[in-house]
Amino acid sequence: MSFNGDEGTVVTLREASVWTANYRKTIPVGGTIAHFIGKNKLNMILQQKDCVGVRVYYGIDEKGNKNLVFVGADANQNDLVNGVIVEYVSACPTSCSSPNSLNS
Repeated sequence: MSFNGDEGTVVTLREASVWTANYRKTIPVGGTIAHFIGKNKLNMILQQKDCVGVRVYYGIDEKGNKNLVFVGADANQNDLVNGVIVEYVSACPTSCSSPNSLNS
């Protein structure tokens, strides 16, 4: 199967709220609940030749903190490893949204 750029499913706020609440129940108080990537970095990935989307890898940095690694992917499902790779995105906590049904 190949990627066509339309992968993923739009879900309701209710569905997403249940899933994020389920996750928060599995982590210690103060644990990482979200990450933020700026649109400029995301656009750098998406604007690469042959990029049809973004793959997100889970990672743990040298200090033991959870992080995400973003890399473009082509239609053949291959990572564009010779292109732009973004990591060290902002974690919540401390870079969090105001309380809402996805984070509280």
